Amino acid sequence: MGLLDGKVAIVTGAGQGIGREEALLLASEGAKVVVNDIGASLQGEGGDKKPAQEVAELIIANGGEAVVNGDDISSWEGGKNVIDQAIDTFGDINILVNNAGILRDKMSFNMTESDWDDVIKVHLKGHFATSQHAAVYWRSKAKAGEDVYGRIINTSSEAGLFGNAGQANYSTAKAGIVGLTWTMARELSRIGVTVNAIAPRARTRMTENVFGEMAKTDEGFDKFDPKNIANLIGFLAAPEASDVSGQVFVVFGGDVWAMGGFHVVGEIHRDAPWTPAEMLAAKGELFKGISSGVPPFSFM
Repeated sequence: MGLLDGKVAIVTGAGQGIGREEALLLASEGAKVVVNDIGASLQGEGGDKKPAQEVAELIIANGGEAVVNGDDISSWEGGKNVIDQAIDTFGDINILVNNAGILRDKMSFNMTESDWDDVIKVHLKGHFATSQHAAVYWRSKAKAGEDVYGRIINTSSEAGLFGNAGQANYSTAKAGIVGLTWTMARELSRIGVTVNAIAPRARTRMTENVFGEMAKTDEGFDKFDPKNIANLIGFLAAPEASDVSGQVFVVFGGDVWAMGGFHVVGEIHRDAPWTPAEMLAAKGELFKGISSGVPPFSFM
């Protein structure tokens, strides 16, 4: 018996890396999985269905059920098609893991319009295109008086939470995904759908230049293995997590942080407007909860 027996899941960008491990984990817990991936390069170019096919075949070889979907989820039609395929093939959709993404890293002063547009489209629109169509389906079920089991799990990043030099496009998209998570969690709570986001730290195509050489611990535990991320997905998808929604989690190895979002770090008050000079004089009080007015560069 698995935590997700009989449930139907979609994982976008599931051909490699974190998405691959998420699809395998969900299947191991009993879910039927739609493995979505267009097989593009890290920069979003080209296409190859082979990685997604290999994941689906592995799930089936292990006794599970899976199908491949090659739609481009950054398009409205592609987002609808992957939801429709899950319903047409398995009769329902219960879990949507939005994971697909690309990178076009450049400093802001070197970034082109297409570098900006393509990253925003794949990450941010790609999250919304699938989520919107899933929400339409779940809302129609709720209006018809049917029980709804819905989980949306989005993929943000610490770059989206804190910013990162050279990633204006990526950081903006990932910050937008947090806003999308909070908003849809509010909108869908009334029909029993949870919406959460993770900010994973793992060794993937996107991070191999950063984490590629980092080794296992002396105990043999590889903190950078993307399999570690998949376990949090299983937790958020489980029936017992129905009271967890609108949350953002940083996850790294065996460490999970539930993030608090924006919070007050200092404040100033008066019953009259502040002049610029007066605000400068009160700057220490305004920023008393942090060392400066500049946000931190990393969670750690």
